Amino acid sequence: MIGVGVYCRHSASSVQGFVLGSRNVGSWLTAFAFGTSYFSAVIFVGYAGQFGWRFGLASTWIGIGNALIGSLLAWKILGRRTRLMTQHLQSATMPDFFGRRFSSPALKVAASAIVFLFLIPYTASLYNGLSRLFSMAFNIDYVWCVVGMAVLTGVYVLVGGYMATAVNDFIQGMIMLIGIVAVIISVLNGNGGFTSAIENLSTVPSESAPALQGAFVSFFGPQPLMLLGVILLTSLGTWGLPQMVGKFYAIRDEAAIRKGTVISTLFAFVVAGGCYFLGGFGRLYSNVIEYTPAGTPVYDSIVPSMLQTLPDLMIGIVIILVLSASMSTLSSLVLTSGSTLTLDIINPATGNRMKEKGQLLCIRLLVLFFIAVSSIIAIVQAKSSVTFIAQLMGISWGALAGAFLAPFLYGLFLKQTTPAAVWASFICGIAIMCGCMYCTFTGKVFISPYFSSPINAGVLAMLAGLVIVPLVSLVTKVRNKEKVEEMFECYTTTVTVKATTALVDSEEK
Repeated sequence: MIGVGVYCRHSASSVQGFVLGSRNVGSWLTAFAFGTSYFSAVIFVGYAGQFGWRFGLASTWIGIGNALIGSLLAWKILGRRTRLMTQHLQSATMPDFFGRRFSSPALKVAASAIVFLFLIPYTASLYNGLSRLFSMAFNIDYVWCVVGMAVLTGVYVLVGGYMATAVNDFIQGMIMLIGIVAVIISVLNGNGGFTSAIENLSTVPSESAPALQGAFVSFFGPQPLMLLGVILLTSLGTWGLPQMVGKFYAIRDEAAIRKGTVISTLFAFVVAGGCYFLGGFGRLYSNVIEYTPAGTPVYDSIVPSMLQTLPDLMIGIVIILVLSASMSTLSSLVLTSGSTLTLDIINPATGNRMKEKGQLLCIRLLVLFFIAVSSIIAIVQAKSSVTFIAQLMGISWGALAGAFLAPFLYGLFLKQTTPAAVWASFICGIAIMCGCMYCTFTGKVFISPYFSSPINAGVLAMLAGLVIVPLVSLVTKVRNKEKVEEMFECYTTTVTVKATTALVDSEEK
């Protein structure tokens, strides 16, 4: 990892190179960077255990949704337009896109503040689950695991920037692909094979649907509506996350987009589908997992409990798999946070007088700062009884996606989208998630029991934004219509392509 950082150091000599790889990143690197930023230890250890326990094998639908909606449709709908518009606007971050697209510096500052506030707890959540795996495998303290991961990630990001992150994401992605397949095979073999595991799981009764026989092997599981909420948040939510959308800023050309769409989708099918499929067998380990004093399972203990009986070699593969997943996402998040704060808040605050070397130094210092803060938060959470940190982590994804998804999507496609509509989406998304968090702390019901879950509240925030933005745009005015028309000309510019890309009319020959 460090060697890759040193090798890529020349590409990080400018701001564009450090943040976006000079917009010259190919299909394989971009696709793996997208996928590895998407899936971290949170999914492998936390979500796979939690949703596998709740929904059984139906949790595999979450992985399928991640592949089809979170990867395939995201690339198809956002990929090309994001690359064209952000290059035309000379935008390097999502807040900068909002500021330039809607001619509003205030929007840029607000978006930067949202990124700053909600990416830090989200970054800290990446360490979740690692403690149990490392304790199981090596019996070492969680603190050393966090420090080691943070230092290693920090070195290659600081030295090599985005390109080092992308290359390491590719290496880590290959480890994840091989690891998840090997782990699934091993776990199934440990339960007598695929058929035997399915038969055993079919005999487990469901507390939420006691009348349903074989609930955990049924098509949609015992809680279809809850399952739908998880699919929407974890799939559609990626469209509004700055660290995910930022991958489209850096892609090289049309061919890379086409290939990247296929590669990213297949990667998600294997990794996400495999993780949730594996978690679906968690109920077979109900006699060895940990439980709270109230009798509910400790979800982070489910997957480690499934793995502790595996051979040492397989446990080693799992450790590298989870470390790879966490480091790849951590590098993407801290790079997004550092570049956003520097380019969208600090540099404008100086009247854009910072020289390029000064901006690079500032970004690197902030990357270091974000890694340190997230590590401290993770350690504090693990070593104390401070529960609000974990709850805030659950809110982060919904707040970011709820605030950004709708204005970013409509901003790419609709000239009529107005700054007022963007403000409305920001306020609505943050208000919904903060309301959910407040009710969680106070023990009150947020809207209804269904929306008391941060996951379902996040879905509500996203869907509300998709409705609010066009409605507010209808009753407010677009600023500088001529400037907006000029922005959208980037989509209609005539380009010359080979006949393999577009058929030539016989009359034009």
